[in-house]
Amino acid sequence: MRTPPVRGPVTKPHDFWHTTRRLISYTRRWIPGIVLAILMAIGGVIMDIVSPKVLGSATTVVFDGVIAGMRKVNAGMTVRSFPIDFKKIVSILMIVVVLYVLSGIFQLVQQVVMTRISQSIVYQMRKDLKAKITRLPVSFYDGHSKGDILSRAVNDMDNINTMLQSSLTQLITSFFMFFGVLFMMLTISWKLTLVALLTLPLSILVVSFFAPKSQTFFRAQQHELGVLNGQVEESYNGHNVIKTFNREEDAIKEFKEKNGRYFQASWKAQFVSSFMFPMMNLIKNLDYVFVAVIGGIQVTQGAVTLGNVQAFLQYTNMFSQPITRLANLTNTIQSTIASAERIFEIFDEPEMDFEPGHFPIVKSDKNEVTFDKVDFSYVPDQSLIQNFNLNVVPGQKIAVVGPTGAGKSTIINLLERFYEVNDGSIRMKGEDIRNKPRSEIRKRMAMVLQESWLFNGTIFDNIKYGRFSATKDEVIEAAKAAHADLFIRELPDGYDTILNEDATNISQGQRQLLTIARVFLADPEIIILDEATSSVDTRTEKLIQAAMDKLAEQRTSFVVAHRLSTIKNADKIVVMNQGQIVETGNHEQLMAKNGFYANLYNAQFIGNTLLS
Repeated sequence: MRTPPVRGPVTKPHDFWHTTRRLISYTRRWIPGIVLAILMAIGGVIMDIVSPKVLGSATTVVFDGVIAGMRKVNAGMTVRSFPIDFKKIVSILMIVVVLYVLSGIFQLVQQVVMTRISQSIVYQMRKDLKAKITRLPVSFYDGHSKGDILSRAVNDMDNINTMLQSSLTQLITSFFMFFGVLFMMLTISWKLTLVALLTLPLSILVVSFFAPKSQTFFRAQQHELGVLNGQVEESYNGHNVIKTFNREEDAIKEFKEKNGRYFQASWKAQFVSSFMFPMMNLIKNLDYVFVAVIGGIQVTQGAVTLGNVQAFLQYTNMFSQPITRLANLTNTIQSTIASAERIFEIFDEPEMDFEPGHFPIVKSDKNEVTFDKVDFSYVPDQSLIQNFNLNVVPGQKIAVVGPTGAGKSTIINLLERFYEVNDGSIRMKGEDIRNKPRSEIRKRMAMVLQESWLFNGTIFDNIKYGRFSATKDEVIEAAKAAHADLFIRELPDGYDTILNEDATNISQGQRQLLTIARVFLADPEIIILDEATSSVDTRTEKLIQAAMDKLAEQRTSFVVAHRLSTIKNADKIVVMNQGQIVETGNHEQLMAKNGFYANLYNAQFIGNTLLS
């Protein structure tokens, strides 16, 4: 089957502001809660930046009392205790406690509100994404890897959740803290503020140098980690092949190389990022020293109180925090918007047309299925099926054969409406299948594919997947009809046996028998068997073939076959090549023609004889 190219992951948004506006509009119904959380965050910042100055006034009261006492001592007066106003100090401390308690309450409310909102937003986005995915055509899945879709549904959603839950309020609080601290510093001393600001360009220089470097190395680290994980997963899944071809040393060597690249990328990322905080601390400490020295001089001159210098020193410590935090948030915001863009890309994908068609009903057409002048292509201007015509009467067994790429599976995809025809019509009992909802069409059909799909659960539940309303007896009868009951009962837990991931605790043939039992339970009008016996041994093939023959009794069936020996008893064999029907007839008729089918059959028969 031809498929469009798979798209790769996005590391940065292509249109930052458009995606940002779209993400904000998506959160519209939670705007009141977000505003409340932001107000709580701002309130907490205000409490935090006011507290040092209030606390500094207590130091001033103590200092003034000590100075007054020292003056009395110097004047020769007897001083039993320094005249410190402890009542005022206690009242100041009570105010500080209230401020810190209020700050904690504001931050707690903000965190609870944003956690609730962020989870609600991502919950809704996941629901919308799931609903969207169900409306997308099969061509979308052909053009995207499973890992890519899962990454968008899980990892990208988590990025958005983290941003909304913490990074958004951090962004707001950092902004207000920077200007709030600057304002409080100016209320104390504009001269000390200038001294504190002298190191600001140096801080910005450090952040602007190290942050992009760190971001680049962390991106490389994540890339190498993904490559390493892929190699580990590939080696684990293909360990039998690796052992069979004695490639253990090669696999170990490849792992060492990838692990070494990951180590180098990770080491560089950690090394560069670790420089930022020591450098910022150095700048902060230099700032602290300059302010302490000059502030001390101003205290001796009476220009500033000791308490205000103490508060100013605290503000100096707080001043660099918003800059560092904003630098770190830059990468997070870029990553989040890129994640949102990847999710919105799926939202913008064209959906299947769910409106019923209005194609004329051909009352004279009594066939179960009719392909009438069907044209189809996966890629525009590269036609695959051209002027395809086929009439299938009720109860007929149709085998579709041909070389790889002939269009066999495409015919099934069109019948199931996984894809829509470009031209022509596919009718069931005279009515175009586009006149009916896809669900109604598919209720009439069931498939057994080459790759048997079973989910993690019990054998009983896997069979019951064909019809959820089925009773236990009906499930067992379906298993018996599919020749699966015997091997199921031989398992330790019988029908309650849990199938592990990929159902590897039973054989490929047993998995196929379970999928056939599922189809028996569904009891469809039309069955589709797509290369259902191509990957099993001869003995199991006979069991599966017997089960499929029984399944096909009194039903219309389509069999896409690779082993031509399995379709000798088909009522009609449709031989395809390059999207065209080149021959039609039963086995004997086609062999007598000595044409394309006979060449295929003889080539396969001779090959099997030589191998036996």
